[in-house]
Amino acid sequence: MQNRRTDRGSFFPVFWKVDSHYPLMDFHKDCNLSQPEDVAIYAEGKYNVKLDGKLFEGTPTTINVPAGQHRINVKVFNQASVPTIYVKGKTVVSDSSWLLTFEDKEWIDETGKTSDVSATKWLNAGSWNFNSPTNLPSQFKLPVVSQSAVSTTANSTSRLIDFGKETFGFVKLHGVKGSGAMTLYYGESKEEALSKDGAVTLDRLQFSNVSKQDSTMPLSKAFRYVNVVMEPTLNLDSVSMLYEYADVKDRGSFKCSDEEINRIYDVAKYTLHLATREFFIDGIKRDRWVWSGDAYQSYLMNYYLFFDSPTVERTMAALRGKDPVTGHINTIMDYTFYWFLGIYDYYLYTGDKSFIKNFYPRMQSMMEYVLGRRNKDGLLQGLPGDWIFIDWANGLSKKGEVSFEQMLFARSLETMALCADIVNDDRGKTTYTKLSDDLKKKLFSLYWNSSKHALVHSRVDGKQTGNVTRYANMFGIFFNYFNDAQKQEVKQHVLLNDSIQKITTPYMHFYELEALCAMGEQDYVLKQMKDYWGGMLNLGATSFWEEYNPTKKGAEHYAMYGREFGKSLCHAWGASPIYLLGKYYLGVKPTAAGYATYTIEPKLGGLQWMQGEVPTPAGNIQVYCSTTQMKVKGAAGKGLLSFQSKTKPICKEGVIEAKGGNNYTLMIEPDKAYTVRYKAK
Repeated sequence: MQNRRTDRGSFFPVFWKVDSHYPLMDFHKDCNLSQPEDVAIYAEGKYNVKLDGKLFEGTPTTINVPAGQHRINVKVFNQASVPTIYVKGKTVVSDSSWLLTFEDKEWIDETGKTSDVSATKWLNAGSWNFNSPTNLPSQFKLPVVSQSAVSTTANSTSRLIDFGKETFGFVKLHGVKGSGAMTLYYGESKEEALSKDGAVTLDRLQFSNVSKQDSTMPLSKAFRYVNVVMEPTLNLDSVSMLYEYADVKDRGSFKCSDEEINRIYDVAKYTLHLATREFFIDGIKRDRWVWSGDAYQSYLMNYYLFFDSPTVERTMAALRGKDPVTGHINTIMDYTFYWFLGIYDYYLYTGDKSFIKNFYPRMQSMMEYVLGRRNKDGLLQGLPGDWIFIDWANGLSKKGEVSFEQMLFARSLETMALCADIVNDDRGKTTYTKLSDDLKKKLFSLYWNSSKHALVHSRVDGKQTGNVTRYANMFGIFFNYFNDAQKQEVKQHVLLNDSIQKITTPYMHFYELEALCAMGEQDYVLKQMKDYWGGMLNLGATSFWEEYNPTKKGAEHYAMYGREFGKSLCHAWGASPIYLLGKYYLGVKPTAAGYATYTIEPKLGGLQWMQGEVPTPAGNIQVYCSTTQMKVKGAAGKGLLSFQSKTKPICKEGVIEAKGGNNYTLMIEPDKAYTVRYKAK
């Protein structure tokens, strides 16, 4: 998928290591049958079948498995595409309970004795979409649906087609007649589509004596506008498209008294839908790649909109690739850490241990690579081949030991300790916990500057630099690494301080606003959302951009990377209001894995009312909140509603507890509706 990107018609591949699939896989299933069973077997690739270690002749398509305890092995070789099997019996079927390995370590000695295979690592098989013998995984394609253009502006040699909003798919030409050359210039903006030299994507076609021919372009593209330029010897009836999409469903929702916020939420949803494909990708026009930093934010938005775990799992697996580790994920140090953080959050939101058990060995080898690159002080700094990204920001120093990288490193070590506990690696848990604790102490002993009331940006040659940036400081708030006094210092002297370099990307604005929400600044954040995301809408955005600087004018907004139209106008990290509104306004967040326990802390932030749903593994949590009334209904798990009220609140369905200082709580039982009458503070 990542190699479908084109730039001006040229193939444009990723610049990091690309791993192929393992060509030889051994699948097995242990079963205990009460009666004999015929089991049909299909595979993509050459295969053989064993029952209890005995090889069947030939390539059987059906085997008979007697009653009793048995092991079925199917070994598949396929160099061209991923080895897969489809198994269909009465009780023995292909599902994720099958185990598999790419090396079974089996050998036979001179006496005919089969070797001990206890060193073989077996993992659970993936079981997504091989649901019939004819539904081959190698032929997988995302679904499409026909869509028509909104308007067409034509002259003798060109047609400017407008599809009304940012979209993604295959352009379809109808009724092409004649001979000659035709070029399709795609544009996320009208200016890009009309720029023959500047359009990032295009298709060049040649027709010879065709009569009313229809043609569908071979590669999907991102666009709103398509400028069809053709020689006078060609004619064209019309242009439509096949909209390509991932079939994920909205489970979360949000609506409120502010119509601009409702628009922002709806456009954020559409942006995330467009950037959700086989994996979570960055943007749909330019890169179309799986970037770890972008994907990490998509995971979080996903938990408040789709709650689609398989796409998270596939994306994390694709990012990690195979051993041995030869570089950071996407070559970026911080993106390696976002990969670890994604696993931490995945477990918190889903409670799913199976992915962690499968991936723990690759987590270990990834962390071993990172630990091996520490300097004499146990800190990380850029080494040859490392890209220290952090953010797109003018003049941002990446020299020395950057505090932001150590912050993410500490959280990644915490993730390793958590996962070590899940897989019963006691030694690993002890080691990673100590490493994390030591690094957190160094963060404050080496980077905290009491006169600046913040962590400084970096150390160079063993000394603090005088520069303070927002990055490590805002992450320290929602990682809960600061004490209460430090949080207040950081809020006043960094987050609300206009003299600290401002953030212009939605990517880091996401974390800045999260930190402010975590500090109870929902009123301020609501104004920021209206200014920033509302500013894009006021400029005609139909999806949210990679970067937005309100000081720019006209087509300046489309430029980036030294290119006139280099900026992505549909970027996943622009959809963060989905997450902010679900977690910090509706106020729903898990406090134990898989929402076994959770909190609901509604914050209107200046709104008159809001309502919405937040998905969990076992149903949706429903929240309505106005200035005088709250209605909540929980899903599975134990919930705790926390709120403030100027007057004594009333609830007939439960017992409200006063916590002092106008603070109150209410326990939420599963599938029970509660109405609370109160007065917002």
